[in-house]
Amino acid sequence: MAAASTSMAATAALLPPRAARTPVAAAARVASSLPYMPPRFSSHPAKRCSEPRRLLLVPIRASSDDTSAPVDAGELFTDLKEKWDALENKSTVILYGGGAIVAVWLSSVVVGAINSVPLLPKIMELVGLGYTGWFVYRYLLFKSSRKELAEDIEGLKKKIAGTE
Repeated sequence: MAAASTSMAATAALLPPRAARTPVAAAARVASSLPYMPPRFSSHPAKRCSEPRRLLLVPIRASSDDTSAPVDAGELFTDLKEKWDALENKSTVILYGGGAIVAVWLSSVVVGAINSVPLLPKIMELVGLGYTGWFVYRYLLFKSSRKELAEDIEGLKKKIAGTE
């Protein structure tokens, strides 16, 4: 009994009296081994937000570049109408445009479905990182492979444009 009262007296002597009485301090003692510290409040408001106040003192002026003319909506529409009238296969352009919109929507649905499976997004990220690493090693790391990649891209451009 004497040992218990001695340890309680030692504990009471170590704790500050205010901390022992407040319920927040009791919760802090249970959650953390650090002693309860009351919050500090600065008497001067500029000390608390000195960084944003400094940014407000910098003058910001908007300026326009006189070399670029504003885009005229009528001119833009007439230009688009001329290009549309110059097309021979309008149905093909509409079909490709509609197909592109459907492909974007469908890929969005597929990505959303894959994202909802618990472990699959992380596996896909890992596959993407692996492929990125392989691509960098195969095509970007060495000068000869960079030249090969540039030649492949130029060949693909010529094939798409129909000049090959």
